[in-house]
Amino acid sequence: MKKKKWNRLFSVLFVMVTVISLLSGCGRKSAEKEDAETITVYLWTTQLYEKYAPYIQKQLPDINIEFVVGNNDLDFYRFLNENGGLPDIITCCRFSLHDASPLKDSLMDLSTTNEAGAVYNTYINSFTNRDGSVNWLPVCADAHGFVVNRDLFEKYDIPLPTDYESFVSACQAFDEVGIRGFTADYYYDYTCMETLQGLSASELSSVDGRKWRTIYSDPDNAKREGLDSIVWPEAFERMEQFIQDTGLSQDDLDMNYDDVVEMYKSGKLAMYFGSSAGVKMFQDQGINTTFLPFFQQNGEKWLMTTPYFQVALNRDLIQDETRRQKAMKVLNTMLSEDAQNQIVYEGQDILSYSQDVDIHLTEYLKDVKPVIEENHMYIRIASNDFFAISKDVVSKMITGEYDAVQAYQSFNTQLLEESPISETIVLEPQKTYSNIFHTNGGNEAYSVMANTLRGIYGTDVLIASGNSFTGNVLKAKYSEKMAGRMIMPNGLWAYKCTMSGSELKETVRNFVEGYEGGFIPFNRGSLPVVSGISVKVRENDDGYTLGKVTRNEKAVGDNDRFTVTCLAIPRHMEAYPAGKNIVFDSEDISVKDIWTGYISEGNVILAEPEDYITLR
Repeated sequence: MKKKKWNRLFSVLFVMVTVISLLSGCGRKSAEKEDAETITVYLWTTQLYEKYAPYIQKQLPDINIEFVVGNNDLDFYRFLNENGGLPDIITCCRFSLHDASPLKDSLMDLSTTNEAGAVYNTYINSFTNRDGSVNWLPVCADAHGFVVNRDLFEKYDIPLPTDYESFVSACQAFDEVGIRGFTADYYYDYTCMETLQGLSASELSSVDGRKWRTIYSDPDNAKREGLDSIVWPEAFERMEQFIQDTGLSQDDLDMNYDDVVEMYKSGKLAMYFGSSAGVKMFQDQGINTTFLPFFQQNGEKWLMTTPYFQVALNRDLIQDETRRQKAMKVLNTMLSEDAQNQIVYEGQDILSYSQDVDIHLTEYLKDVKPVIEENHMYIRIASNDFFAISKDVVSKMITGEYDAVQAYQSFNTQLLEESPISETIVLEPQKTYSNIFHTNGGNEAYSVMANTLRGIYGTDVLIASGNSFTGNVLKAKYSEKMAGRMIMPNGLWAYKCTMSGSELKETVRNFVEGYEGGFIPFNRGSLPVVSGISVKVRENDDGYTLGKVTRNEKAVGDNDRFTVTCLAIPRHMEAYPAGKNIVFDSEDISVKDIWTGYISEGNVILAEPEDYITLR
């Protein structure tokens, strides 16, 4: 009898193990299928999650797209590439082809695609490698020039500038009546850089200018390139003259964007260097505002343009025709006119680099319409070196430390200097975790970071919006810089509250289903990440519905008590529909700084991932 019982027990156990193995195998197969069917798109800023990413997903319901918040830095993507984590589609705003050279062999050649063929030759040339290949394509342009208060010009009967001489005259006329004619936020590197280039856009777009730029940007050029001796010396002379003509000084170096906007709104400033978006913003506030171009000393007019971002595809996609076709559909949609409309501010003009996108100019850009029609839209040189060096050199020109000759020499010397890179390794995960959302479990990489942060904050439950993390936890050697870039780069903060079980469930519901003014999940990959609890979520035609919330496999009781930490950007938490009993206290330090500080202590072991969500 004992033998029979043992045999019977063995049979039961065997069946149970077999079933568990089969279920586990099914889970793995399901996860592998989801991985294969998912196209990962890294977005350089969280702002693209608000309208742009949801629009793309809506147009492609049959393609599972994992949108991940990336970083506006190609060093980040170089790190991912070196450690096997390069996504299918990359977006980035600030870089040059030279900065992108370490990625060149890992990116798809788009030169023969319809998408590249649609880009105007004037602009595609800036993205063409010496061998004729094209890895990056620009989306619509953000126009930069001079935001001008028409009301002040009319009040003081000062003619609106039409060339450089009348621009200078206007600045002098306003100074005589106690109003600043021109300033800008020279606190920032991009303002220093764009002013330097914008004043010489005509020369930088000349044959000599393009020749130098091709050499400087060439990703196949292994040596560092300095400035040329034809175009650039005069560019610094024009910058020096502009500083004198506008009266820029040390005080202007302390001006941030908010300071400039406040001066303009209060009628103390007639013109500032900025984006065309400022025209609509002030028009909406009742200030008669227009937009003017850079006036060149040779009489030409130019707009400085910056692509909202550039986009590239992983070369590995060509190994799988099905995945390649999916990725090309995503790329085509990303570059479409309607998608580009989701990038710009409501009511703002689209200035596209593509012939496939019609240019519809509103009244806000009527004064620069001839400039646009002449195709005088200069794309800035945006290498990492140019940002940093422009800030240093232009600042010293403004303070009077450098004249034009000294500025040219310093800029050139810094470009040629080799910067030794010595980075201390602060984190070495022993395993790579998937950054693809799985319907049974969620996102492994996100779970690792959420669980680790829950321990750092010492909270029972942690809830993070779906774009809190940069996706990858790799088996790699992380420097402090790269460890910091595991966290959303655009101002993620922690908000803590002690609440009941019923309040916790309501909080989770708001993050899962979305609320007005907050982050609204638009696809599976954008669902929130939770730690300390597990959730069941139902996918509907119009979004997501929260089901059961459990802790340690038991349903959360209404009267249970929890400390809860939510990760979100301030704007979203300010709109949170909290009840009278729920008061979130904001931490004084950003999540990124908390994370980086913790990791930098060394010898850190990240928490293990958990199956935190089941989606049906």
